[in-house]
Amino acid sequence: MARLAYNALLWLALPLVLARLAWRARRQPGYLEHLPERFGAAPGPRARPVFWIHAVSVGETRAAAPLVARLRERHPGAAILLTHMTPTGRATGRELFGDAVTQSWLPWDHGPFVSRFLERARPDFGVLLETEIWPNLLSACHARGIPVFLVNARLSARSAAGYARLPSLAREALGHLAGVAAQTDDDAGRLAALGARDVVVTGNIKFDLAVPADTPARGEALRALFGRDRRVWVVGSTREGEEELVVQAVGAAGLPADVLVVIVPRHPQRFDQVAALLSAHGGPVARRSQGQPVPAAARYALGDSMGEMLAYYAAADVVFVGGSLKPYGGQNLIEPCAVGRPVIFGPHTFNFESAAEAAIAEGAGLRARDAAHAVSLASDLLEDAGRRSRMGLRAAEFARANRGALERLAAWLDPRLGASRG
Repeated sequence: MARLAYNALLWLALPLVLARLAWRARRQPGYLEHLPERFGAAPGPRARPVFWIHAVSVGETRAAAPLVARLRERHPGAAILLTHMTPTGRATGRELFGDAVTQSWLPWDHGPFVSRFLERARPDFGVLLETEIWPNLLSACHARGIPVFLVNARLSARSAAGYARLPSLAREALGHLAGVAAQTDDDAGRLAALGARDVVVTGNIKFDLAVPADTPARGEALRALFGRDRRVWVVGSTREGEEELVVQAVGAAGLPADVLVVIVPRHPQRFDQVAALLSAHGGPVARRSQGQPVPAAARYALGDSMGEMLAYYAAADVVFVGGSLKPYGGQNLIEPCAVGRPVIFGPHTFNFESAAEAAIAEGAGLRARDAAHAVSLASDLLEDAGRRSRMGLRAAEFARANRGALERLAAWLDPRLGASRG
């Protein structure tokens, strides 16, 4: 009955889903590109076997990079199909892998769409990153004997409570997974309680981030544009509504004139909107895309470029990671730690809860109650170079000490992938 109700709701909601897709495409046209793939028209395989990896958006795609590299190294003749749900995730996949992988949208979770996807893509196995649990997709894979693994899996207490409201549907979907590699003991326990089998803890592969060798140099180049004599607070990966909270708090706090606030929105379709907001509160805004030095009198600069987040963080004295002032769950706080910068984040970090709490415990991060508190914490750090330096060293050590999840994941996954192909 739960599956029937789920499918009925999916079909009833389809016109609304299409309308929302068209609405989102007004600001981000990529949502309407390759539209047949949303209905299952995936590209056919270029080689055999086909390794299918699903990374919903930017963070998951970057997290998948070392796994993709490992599969390509160990299976050079295989085809890798990388699926996404967002244009920014797809663009990140192109940036990272070029033509080395085949990209597609993951179809919506309607039975006919899922069946068409599997018939066309013909994957030998699937790897889903983090929290992608789609009942019809997993059921169809199970019926066809396609093992699917959920890796780098996380499940917050809030999400677990939501799944628990539909226990039979959750148990069936999770029971169709061939195995789960969770980030933490808490994640593993919640997933197992809902019905997942073969659950292990391998850690968070986002700690295995490979910082490119040119990151310090790129950070220095940005710092030259920002002003070497200025103190720089980078507010990164902000989401809808957060920039205004920051701007209001900065205005109320009265930061010293030599502090430059660099805001880097998470989604490129919002760059112009955020530029207008910053201009309204601080005059003309220097945009990274213009490639010009930031005027000395400017309060704000806008990071309106893609693929430079680590460079922005390397150019900062202090970092705030967005998605955490409003209940979005937080963005990747490991990245600023990996380049040795003290990190502040807001109260909503349920997507990175374990990492956030560990960063606080290790002296690498601070949690702000709200935007005003975030500005206060940043101001204190900007005034105290010694404390800033110590936190930066602890942040770098925190990132290094938690590496190794990829090797643990590979040790668990490799024999299962071999068995699935045998």
